[in-house]
Order: sequence, then C-alpha cells, then structure tokens
Amino acid sequence: MRMNPKTILGLALVFAVCSTATVWAGLTPEEIAKLGKELTPMGAEKAGNADGTIPAWDGGLTKFPAGYTPGEHYVDPYAGDAAQFTITAANIATYADKLTPGQQALLKAYPDTYEMNVYPTHRSAAYPKRIYDKTIENAKTAELAPGGNGITGAINGVPFPIPKNGQEVIWNHLVRYRADSAARDIGQAAPTRGGSYTLVQFHDEFYMQYSMEGMTETDLNNRIFFFKQEVMAPARLAGGILLVAETMDQVKEHRNAWLYNPGQRRVRRAPNVAYDNPGTAADAMRTSDQLDMYNGAIDRYDWKLVGKKEIYVPYNSYKLQDPSVKFKEILTPLHINQDLVRYELHRVWVVDATLKEGARHIYKRRTFYLDEDSWQIVVVDCYDQRDQLWRVSEGHAMSYYNVPALWTSLEVHTDLQAGRYLAVGLNSENAPYQFFIKRSLEDYTPAALRREGKR
Repeated sequence: MRMNPKTILGLALVFAVCSTATVWAGLTPEEIAKLGKELTPMGAEKAGNADGTIPAWDGGLTKFPAGYTPGEHYVDPYAGDAAQFTITAANIATYADKLTPGQQALLKAYPDTYEMNVYPTHRSAAYPKRIYDKTIENAKTAELAPGGNGITGAINGVPFPIPKNGQEVIWNHLVRYRADSAARDIGQAAPTRGGSYTLVQFHDEFYMQYSMEGMTETDLNNRIFFFKQEVMAPARLAGGILLVAETMDQVKEHRNAWLYNPGQRRVRRAPNVAYDNPGTAADAMRTSDQLDMYNGAIDRYDWKLVGKKEIYVPYNSYKLQDPSVKFKEILTPLHINQDLVRYELHRVWVVDATLKEGARHIYKRRTFYLDEDSWQIVVVDCYDQRDQLWRVSEGHAMSYYNVPALWTSLEVHTDLQAGRYLAVGLNSENAPYQFFIKRSLEDYTPAALRREGKR
C-alpha cells in the first residue's frame, strides 16, 4: 500500500516531535551510566578540583566520630581543623571570584565585625544506599509536570541528578532526603540593631512521605510531606499550630495548610501560608517560602540554570548546635557571631529566579546556590523591585551522620537595608533533633490538629 506524501510528511513530523520530547524529558543512557562512577550517585562531580582545594568525594561522613552518643547533640568531627585564612572587608578583592554578591555586601556593610573564617573542605554529605539507588532509577524516568510546577516519575531519591534547567535543580532541593520523619525543638530570633531580641520557640515535625522506603508515587496521593509547627514560647504566642500538606504536582493541587488558633479553639484553612506572606513570628524578616531556604510552589518565577561555580559556603557548621554554646553567644548585634561559623570551598549549582511578568512577590530576583553533593541550598541573594540587593540568606549545613543526611544547623536571613537579621533553627540549648519518630498519616489531619490544640 502506497502512502500519500502528505501522510508520510505528517508521520515524520509526529515522530520528530515525539523523539525530541523523549530526549528533552530524560537523560541518555551514557549520561545515566556516569552516576556512581565519575559522578556521585547524587550527580555531583566525584573528583576534586584542579588545585586540590576541593577534595574528591569518598562516600561522605558515614561513621560516628569519637565521643558521639546517638540521641545527643552532634560531635564535631572536624573540631581539630584550623582556619586556613580569614576573609574581611580589607582583603575582599583577593577572594571576590569565590564569593556571592550578597557575601561581599555583608563584608562591606559590617567591615569592623563581619568576617569569614575559611577551613579545609570536607565533602561530608552522605545518604543511605537506597536513596542513591532510587536517585539513579529516577534519572531514567523523572519528568517535570506541565510548566515545571510539579514532578512525575520519581520517588525517594532526587529526581534530576543531572539537571538540564533551573526548575529541575530547585525540585532536587524541595524533595531531598532528610530521613523519613523528624522532630526538632528550635528557637527563632530577630535581634534589633542593638542586639536585643525576643526568643520564639517552636516544636517542628516533618513526615516525609516521599522519602519513605517502599513508597510509590501512587501511594503518595500527591503529598510529598507533612509539616507541623507549634509555637511553644513566648506565652502570648504559645499554642498556635500550623499544619502543611505539601503537594508533588502543584498543577493538580496547591499546598494545603491549616492553623489552630488557641484563643478561638478553632482550626481554619490557611491559604496565605505560602509565597511572600510573612513567616510565623518572624517580625517580617522572612517570607513563608524562605523557611528551609526555599519551600513551596515555584510558579511565580522563571528559573535559569546559570551553571556550577566554586564558592565559599557555610558548611560543617557543628559549632552552632554545640550544647556548650549559648544562644546569646550566637545572637550578636547586626549579624550572628562569625567566630562560630565555618566556611569551606564547595562546588555549587547557581540558579537565577526572576519574577514572571504579572506575578507578585516582594523579591524581584533571587540567586540560589546549591551544594552539589546534597542539593541543599546554602546561600541565597535576594533583590528588591529596584533590583537592589536586599537580603542574604545562609544555610549553615552539616551532616547528620546518624541518618545519614545533610541539612542545616541554622538558617540566617540578613536584611542589608534594615541592618538586622533573623536566625531560625537555634538548637544548642534545646533537645537534639529526633529522626525516624513514630508517626502516621492520621497524626497530620485537621481533626488531629483540633484534638492536639489547647488553650
């Protein structure tokens, strides 16, 4: 049977479009074969850099350091390291190529007190083998939902270990592994320029459905995780509870959130817990989507993958959760105590997020810097509507080696224009993080929130 030439042309076009879509949506077998070989299972470059200042990845920190007792605060495995050099406003030009614009602005804004002590680099990020295996599996099947506002074909591991665009990079951060479940008691403070502050205490719980062993994409029911946060202090705020159900495909369904109000003894929907609405009890020093460095829907920005760069970032920041360090030692005027902060040279993915035309957000542009070994956002530079640098966020990362997973020990959001900052995650005076807590889906429903609420 002979085909009409127009039919042949039409079939050829359909085949070309389908082939193009297949190549765009996934990776080639050659690319996937690199995972676990020249690339780590998470997609980072396994080799060190040319001058040896970044070592090769050797599996990360998988053994407990001497003196660590499970269930207690973490012992610093690198406590014996000495700082190699200190970056100050006076020598900033020497290191400018490895600093973000925000970091440079901080050094210039506080020339007498702000400094960055740089230590030897340790690529301590490590994860369970099943997370590595699932990440390699995801590389073969994961795709962005329409518009990039969701993911399909992925579970447990990061979906895009070899990312092709900025949306894929940010989704890796959003679903990265931090155990199946966790609870933490943390403090938050927004000191005045003079250094006075009111400490807000939270009890947080994370129920990470996406990460749970044996979980399937169908069983998720479009829920990545559940987050519950109760305000414990001060008394005037205590008793309020926030519950969030985060969605995997935000095109199908936006995040669901509820608030328990202890004064009214009622649970209400909380649609405003998203985007640039103020963070809980944060004195307007951060937006809702800045918790965990970035969370929630990505639909208001255009995401551009700039590439990879070597940057001095906060890393292996064990001092900030050391129980011998008091909150008042961390919370100094204008910025946190930089003597307690550790910086290391790491390769990071750089992503520019630019506000879409017609979309609303207080940040017109944000530049994200993500650790290549973990997909943890470690630095963010935020710009206002005048394109002026406004706020700088640093996620002080460390390996929770009993999980194992890399997460932050403290988040700091510094407002350059106000001369103030917000510290979120203060934990040195509180109980250590608890991982793999026993919970079920029934614990994260509006009905459970209503039962738990108290005056």
